[in-house]
Amino acid sequence: MFITVFSVAVILICCSMTAWFITRVKNVFTKIIYLLCVFSMVIPFQMVMFTLSGTADSLHLNTPWGIVIVYLGFGAGLAVFMFTGFVKSIPVEVEEAAMIDGCSPLRTFFCVVVPMMKPTFISVGILEAMWIWNDFLLPYLVLDIKEFKTISIVIQYMKGSYGRVDMGAIMACLIMAIIPVVVFYLCAQKYIVKGVAAGAVKG
Repeated sequence: MFITVFSVAVILICCSMTAWFITRVKNVFTKIIYLLCVFSMVIPFQMVMFTLSGTADSLHLNTPWGIVIVYLGFGAGLAVFMFTGFVKSIPVEVEEAAMIDGCSPLRTFFCVVVPMMKPTFISVGILEAMWIWNDFLLPYLVLDIKEFKTISIVIQYMKGSYGRVDMGAIMACLIMAIIPVVVFYLCAQKYIVKGVAAGAVKG
């Protein structure tokens, strides 16, 4: 729960600000950032997982706090792509009016732009939360398993040696692991199609 909540929060805040900057500041630098984010979506995790594991160990990212940064790197591509598409639909005149009234760029973003981005925020949040909550391979490679284990890793470790499997305990844990994501999805499902369409079609 800690890893999922903090990772999703960091992804939403950082990627939405990045998308806003990319959309409003048009130069070669922002175009390169956008292309790198889009390109990162087509790179399979298996290509970088061994290098990532070594880098995470050397930078001491093998903790619940450190893996949040790793998830930010892998989740930024889709999030920036969807946020950028939605920001393009927001009239620049609204932000200019806020700045004329005395708002700083940060206040304009958080007080004017963010409320308009609510559907995309929820859509990206749901997609990222389901991915991080159910992820097994990345925490298994990055985290120090002797000290930290996610739900997916714990369920895998419930398989005993010599092929012994306590199916009752495993199924109970699987149900408990599924319930939070299902409840979160049902509470915000009406925003998914609207947010995905706004981020993908207009992008």
